[in-house]
Amino acid sequence: GGLNKSFHIYCFGYPLSIFFIVINEFCERFSYYGMRAVLVLYFKFFLHWDDNLSTAIYHTFVALCYLTPILGAIIADSWLGKFKTIISLSIVYTIGQAIMAVSSINDLTDYNRDGIPDNIPLHIGLSMIGLILIAFGTGGIKPCVSAFGGDQFEEEQEKQRNRFFSLFYLSVNAGSLLSTIITPILRGEECGIHTKQQCYPLAFGVPAALMAVSLMVFILGSKMYKKAHPQGNIMLQVSKCIGFAVKNRFQHRRKQFPKREHWLDWASEKYDKRLITQTKMVLRVLFLYIPLPMFWALFDQQGSRWTLQATTMDGNFGAIQIQPDQMQTVNPILIVVMVPIVDAVVYPLIKKCHFNFTPLRKITVGMFLASLAFVAAALVQVQIDKTLPNFPKEGQSQIKVINLGTDVAKVDIGPGVENMSHIFIFRKHATFSSLFFNVPFSLLLFQCNNNRLELRYVEDIQPNTVHMAWQIPQYFIMTCGEVVFSVTGLAFSYSQAPSNMKSVLQAGWLLTVAVGNIIVLIVAGASKLSEQVNRH
Repeated sequence: GGLNKSFHIYCFGYPLSIFFIVINEFCERFSYYGMRAVLVLYFKFFLHWDDNLSTAIYHTFVALCYLTPILGAIIADSWLGKFKTIISLSIVYTIGQAIMAVSSINDLTDYNRDGIPDNIPLHIGLSMIGLILIAFGTGGIKPCVSAFGGDQFEEEQEKQRNRFFSLFYLSVNAGSLLSTIITPILRGEECGIHTKQQCYPLAFGVPAALMAVSLMVFILGSKMYKKAHPQGNIMLQVSKCIGFAVKNRFQHRRKQFPKREHWLDWASEKYDKRLITQTKMVLRVLFLYIPLPMFWALFDQQGSRWTLQATTMDGNFGAIQIQPDQMQTVNPILIVVMVPIVDAVVYPLIKKCHFNFTPLRKITVGMFLASLAFVAAALVQVQIDKTLPNFPKEGQSQIKVINLGTDVAKVDIGPGVENMSHIFIFRKHATFSSLFFNVPFSLLLFQCNNNRLELRYVEDIQPNTVHMAWQIPQYFIMTCGEVVFSVTGLAFSYSQAPSNMKSVLQAGWLLTVAVGNIIVLIVAGASKLSEQVNRH
């Protein structure tokens, strides 16, 4: 396909247009990871869903984000071209982020001004529409942006193109890191018209604004881009080739037809030998992908189960109070530090020990480390469970009697039903300067002593005592696993694939992430066990 050439400006030997693409990618990743960082807490504390439902919906969303790239690639390669696909799906994406921000406005349905939304189904409906649009937007542009950036270079600019991809991935990590630090801080702020609540509209609104900035930056560079015309989608050709081979093999299953060396050879009546050979190579790699979803099933729970685990821990780091959703920043920070260390120090050391650390061995080690990280998470959960109060189970009630007297009080509760009424009588009014209204899970008791009214503060449920720093070992082990697994997996896929089939394997790789999240969804749906330790 030809290139639609516009005027090109070069800066330090690079096409100026790629700087627009890098800034666009930074803003888009900030928007996506920022929204995703606070999502599971929005489900739990705003929509009041339980841990299992919050986890299930979170992973359904992530799975959808990794299924839609296939759709995006087909639209870009077969119909619209990369440029128009990025523009149109970014508009869908921005609308989705804006709807998400609106869905989290407490005052939208707080008719009686008590701080609790009165029409939760409306908030759920809006947030689901928002999430579906975001999944189609972020997933659809995922395979297009990096490839569109690669298109901006001439054939002989291989060195600059490789540098661009490094810069591109740096902007992905920088966007993800900054947003995972900033959006939880915004969420922790208090805002609202009638009552002050945690500021989810700001936590979702800032990513929405950045997505709009991302779209505008991309449009600004419009005149400078090289725009390749759509050339037809290789994924569709591969799928049709496999489909025809299966159908043809099934139609010729009787004994009078001679057997062929490979079942894909049954497609030779309709497709050329080159496509069949390349499809065989792709299927060989895809076969190795079968166990990979298990890694992503564990890895992506950092944003759900591990964040929910952090809500039951103490985030006080001296002068800094860490929010539960900010613990996710440990992963991108460690990635930036560890990728160069592993490449420059660890791998050369292993080589010196005369151990052949093949890509498949690296992937296996990565999967083992991910499961080890969950063992660490389970040990932390055991410690947390020891400190949690015993809440009544389903069908049980709990009565607490607080004795303010000096003598021992004996309480007998016999069977039977009794009507009880509470009478509050205020004869005189007074104001108290220091109260503990700000302390959650505490009781304020009024006590009469020698005709004087005294206030007593009782701590009903103790604060979380297990420190959030205990989560760092599990994040460290998981990141070690990611470095040897993810980086190796992508490089291995590229080395094994024919040049025109790279997009098929990229789609296959993203599909393993989607399947991993679907596994979590099934486990969360099937799990009726109350103790989190069983899931870790």
